[in-house]
Amino acid sequence: MCSLWAVGSEMVMVDEIPFPPQITTTKPLPLVGSGITDIVIHFLQIKHNAIGIYLDDNIVEHLGNWKGRKGSELAEDDDFFDALISAPTEKYFRVVIIKEIKGAQFGLQLESALRDRLVSVDRYEEEEEEQVEKIAHFFQAPYFKRGSVITYHFPANSSSAEVSYAVEGKDEVKIKVENANVTEMMQKWYLGGSNAVSPCTVQSLAEKLGEMLSVA
Repeated sequence: MCSLWAVGSEMVMVDEIPFPPQITTTKPLPLVGSGITDIVIHFLQIKHNAIGIYLDDNIVEHLGNWKGRKGSELAEDDDFFDALISAPTEKYFRVVIIKEIKGAQFGLQLESALRDRLVSVDRYEEEEEEQVEKIAHFFQAPYFKRGSVITYHFPANSSSAEVSYAVEGKDEVKIKVENANVTEMMQKWYLGGSNAVSPCTVQSLAEKLGEMLSVA
Protein backbone atom coordinates (compact mmCIF):
# COMPACT_ATOMS: atom_id res chain seq x y z
CA MET A 1 0.00 0.00 0.00
CA CYS A 2 1.28 3.49 -0.84
CA SER A 3 1.62 6.18 1.76
CA LEU A 4 1.48 9.58 0.07
CA TRP A 5 0.96 13.04 1.45
CA ALA A 6 1.86 16.65 0.79
CA VAL A 7 3.84 18.93 3.09
CA GLY A 8 3.13 22.61 2.52
CA SER A 9 3.87 23.73 -1.02
CA GLU A 10 7.59 22.97 -1.04
CA MET A 11 7.81 19.18 -1.14
CA VAL A 12 5.58 16.20 -1.73
CA MET A 13 6.33 13.29 0.60
CA VAL A 14 6.18 9.84 -0.99
CA ASP A 15 6.49 7.37 1.88
CA GLU A 16 8.77 9.75 3.81
CA ILE A 17 10.86 10.51 0.70
CA PRO A 18 10.67 14.18 -0.42
CA PHE A 19 9.94 15.00 -4.05
CA PRO A 20 9.88 18.51 -5.54
CA PRO A 21 6.40 19.45 -6.82
CA GLN A 22 7.97 20.28 -10.17
CA ILE A 23 11.26 19.72 -11.98
CA THR A 24 12.62 22.09 -14.60
CA THR A 25 14.28 20.62 -17.68
CA THR A 26 13.62 22.59 -20.84
CA LYS A 27 10.46 23.78 -19.04
CA PRO A 28 8.82 23.20 -15.64
CA LEU A 29 7.24 19.73 -15.39
CA PRO A 30 4.75 19.12 -12.56
CA LEU A 31 4.66 15.99 -10.42
CA VAL A 32 1.61 14.14 -11.75
CA GLY A 33 1.95 10.68 -10.20
CA SER A 34 3.87 9.02 -7.39
CA GLY A 35 4.16 5.71 -5.60
CA ILE A 36 6.52 2.99 -4.44
CA THR A 37 7.78 -0.41 -5.46
CA ASP A 38 7.52 -3.05 -2.77
CA ILE A 39 7.15 -6.73 -2.06
CA VAL A 40 5.34 -8.55 0.76
CA ILE A 41 7.13 -11.51 2.32
CA HIS A 42 5.41 -13.39 5.18
CA PHE A 43 3.05 -10.43 5.69
CA LEU A 44 6.00 -8.04 5.96
CA GLN A 45 6.07 -5.19 3.43
CA ILE A 46 9.55 -4.43 2.11
CA LYS A 47 9.72 -1.09 0.30
CA HIS A 48 12.33 -0.72 -2.43
CA ASN A 49 11.94 2.59 -4.26
CA ALA A 50 9.85 5.77 -4.24
CA ILE A 51 8.78 7.01 -7.66
CA GLY A 52 7.78 10.42 -8.99
CA ILE A 53 6.39 10.88 -12.51
CA TYR A 54 6.72 14.37 -13.99
CA LEU A 55 4.78 15.18 -17.16
CA ASP A 56 4.23 18.14 -19.44
CA ASP A 57 0.76 19.63 -18.81
CA ASN A 58 0.16 19.34 -22.56
CA ILE A 59 -0.12 15.56 -22.15
CA VAL A 60 -3.90 15.96 -21.79
CA GLU A 61 -4.12 17.14 -25.41
CA HIS A 62 -3.15 13.60 -26.44
CA LEU A 63 -5.59 11.87 -24.08
CA GLY A 64 -8.85 13.46 -25.20
CA ASN A 65 -10.51 10.10 -25.92
CA TRP A 66 -10.62 9.50 -22.16
CA LYS A 67 -12.11 12.85 -21.15
CA GLY A 68 -14.81 12.35 -18.53
CA ARG A 69 -13.51 8.99 -17.32
CA LYS A 70 -12.88 8.44 -13.63
CA GLY A 71 -9.44 7.66 -12.30
CA SER A 72 -10.54 4.21 -11.18
CA GLU A 73 -11.57 3.42 -14.77
CA LEU A 74 -8.39 4.84 -16.29
CA ALA A 75 -6.21 2.80 -13.92
CA GLU A 76 -7.59 -0.41 -15.44
CA ASP A 77 -7.37 0.72 -19.08
CA ASP A 78 -4.07 -0.34 -20.66
CA ASP A 79 -4.99 1.52 -23.87
CA PHE A 80 -4.98 4.74 -21.85
CA PHE A 81 -1.43 4.10 -20.65
CA ASP A 82 -0.32 3.12 -24.16
CA ALA A 83 -1.57 6.52 -25.33
CA LEU A 84 0.22 8.20 -22.42
CA ILE A 85 3.49 6.50 -23.36
CA SER A 86 3.19 7.26 -27.08
CA ALA A 87 2.28 10.94 -26.54
CA PRO A 88 5.15 13.05 -28.00
CA THR A 89 5.50 15.19 -24.87
CA GLU A 90 8.33 15.46 -22.36
CA LYS A 91 8.40 12.98 -19.45
CA TYR A 92 10.73 12.70 -16.47
CA PHE A 93 10.85 9.87 -13.92
CA ARG A 94 12.60 10.30 -10.58
CA VAL A 95 13.29 7.12 -8.59
CA VAL A 96 14.66 7.38 -5.05
CA ILE A 97 16.11 4.34 -3.32
CA ILE A 98 14.44 3.31 -0.04
CA LYS A 99 16.08 -0.10 0.49
CA GLU A 100 19.76 -0.05 -0.43
CA ILE A 101 20.80 -2.20 -3.36
CA LYS A 102 23.85 -2.84 -5.50
CA GLY A 103 23.72 -1.00 -8.80
CA ALA A 104 24.37 -4.29 -10.59
CA GLN A 105 21.21 -5.78 -9.03
CA PHE A 106 19.13 -2.78 -10.05
CA GLY A 107 20.59 -2.93 -13.55
CA LEU A 108 19.77 -6.64 -13.79
CA GLN A 109 16.15 -5.97 -12.80
CA LEU A 110 15.85 -3.26 -15.44
CA GLU A 111 17.64 -5.35 -18.06
CA SER A 112 15.29 -8.30 -17.47
CA ALA A 113 12.19 -6.10 -17.55
CA LEU A 114 13.23 -4.46 -20.82
CA ARG A 115 14.22 -7.72 -22.50
CA ASP A 116 11.02 -9.51 -21.47
CA ARG A 117 8.85 -6.69 -22.78
CA LEU A 118 10.76 -6.46 -26.07
CA VAL A 119 10.69 -10.22 -26.63
CA SER A 120 6.95 -10.36 -25.91
CA VAL A 121 6.26 -8.01 -28.85
CA ASP A 122 8.98 -9.52 -31.08
CA ARG A 123 11.11 -6.37 -31.09
CA TYR A 124 14.33 -7.70 -29.55
CA GLU A 125 16.92 -7.51 -32.31
CA GLU A 126 20.66 -6.89 -32.24
CA GLU A 127 20.32 -3.12 -31.84
CA GLU A 128 17.91 -3.48 -28.92
CA GLU A 129 20.14 -6.07 -27.26
CA GLU A 130 23.12 -3.72 -27.54
CA GLN A 131 21.23 -0.86 -25.88
CA VAL A 132 19.81 -3.05 -23.10
CA GLU A 133 23.27 -4.41 -22.30
CA LYS A 134 24.61 -0.84 -22.33
CA ILE A 135 22.06 0.09 -19.65
CA ALA A 136 22.90 -2.96 -17.53
CA HIS A 137 26.63 -2.12 -17.75
CA PHE A 138 25.92 1.49 -16.78
CA PHE A 139 24.60 0.34 -13.40
CA GLN A 140 27.47 -2.06 -12.60
CA ALA A 141 29.64 0.25 -10.50
CA PRO A 142 27.49 2.15 -7.95
CA TYR A 143 26.08 1.06 -4.63
CA PHE A 144 22.71 2.69 -4.03
CA LYS A 145 22.18 3.67 -0.40
CA ARG A 146 18.84 5.06 0.82
CA GLY A 147 18.30 8.43 -0.85
CA SER A 148 20.27 7.65 -4.02
CA VAL A 149 18.47 9.00 -7.08
CA ILE A 150 17.93 7.45 -10.51
CA THR A 151 16.29 9.47 -13.26
CA TYR A 152 14.90 8.82 -16.73
CA HIS A 153 14.38 11.80 -19.04
CA PHE A 154 12.34 11.41 -22.23
CA PRO A 155 12.49 14.60 -24.33
CA ALA A 156 9.49 15.67 -26.41
CA ASN A 157 9.34 14.35 -29.98
CA SER A 158 12.39 12.16 -29.48
CA SER A 159 13.10 8.43 -29.64
CA SER A 160 16.06 8.78 -27.25
CA ALA A 161 16.25 8.98 -23.46
CA GLU A 162 18.79 10.02 -20.85
CA VAL A 163 19.32 7.82 -17.81
CA SER A 164 21.27 9.05 -14.79
CA TYR A 165 22.08 8.20 -11.20
CA ALA A 166 23.47 10.17 -8.28
CA VAL A 167 24.84 8.76 -5.04
CA GLU A 168 25.79 10.78 -2.00
CA GLY A 169 29.06 12.64 -2.32
CA LYS A 170 29.58 11.91 -6.00
CA ASP A 171 28.74 13.67 -9.26
CA GLU A 172 25.74 12.60 -11.31
CA VAL A 173 26.52 10.01 -13.99
CA LYS A 174 24.53 9.87 -17.26
CA ILE A 175 24.10 7.82 -20.41
CA LYS A 176 22.02 8.34 -23.51
CA VAL A 177 19.80 5.54 -24.82
CA GLU A 178 19.16 5.87 -28.55
CA ASN A 179 16.68 3.20 -29.50
CA ALA A 180 12.96 3.91 -29.76
CA ASN A 181 11.91 0.40 -28.76
CA VAL A 182 14.08 0.39 -25.65
CA THR A 183 12.99 3.86 -24.53
CA GLU A 184 9.36 2.84 -25.01
CA MET A 185 9.84 -0.20 -22.79
CA MET A 186 11.54 1.88 -20.11
CA GLN A 187 8.39 3.97 -20.02
CA LYS A 188 6.24 0.84 -19.96
CA TRP A 189 8.10 -0.45 -16.89
CA TYR A 190 6.77 2.54 -14.94
CA LEU A 191 3.66 3.52 -16.95
CA GLY A 192 2.58 0.18 -18.40
CA GLY A 193 -0.84 -0.04 -16.77
CA SER A 194 -1.47 -3.57 -15.50
CA ASN A 195 2.15 -4.55 -16.28
CA ALA A 196 3.84 -1.63 -14.52
CA VAL A 197 6.35 -2.18 -11.73
CA SER A 198 4.34 -0.04 -9.26
CA PRO A 199 0.54 -0.44 -9.24
CA CYS A 200 0.07 2.43 -6.81
CA THR A 201 2.00 4.78 -9.11
CA VAL A 202 -0.35 3.78 -11.92
CA GLN A 203 -3.35 4.47 -9.67
CA SER A 204 -1.94 7.85 -8.64
CA LEU A 205 -1.34 8.83 -12.27
CA ALA A 206 -4.81 7.72 -13.34
CA GLU A 207 -6.50 9.76 -10.61
CA LYS A 208 -4.52 12.94 -11.31
CA LEU A 209 -4.80 12.66 -15.11
CA GLY A 210 -8.54 12.02 -14.73
CA GLU A 211 -8.76 15.32 -12.81
CA MET A 212 -6.68 17.14 -15.44
CA LEU A 213 -8.84 15.78 -18.26
CA SER A 214 -12.04 16.84 -16.51
CA VAL A 215 -10.99 20.51 -16.68
CA ALA A 216 -9.13 20.38 -20.01
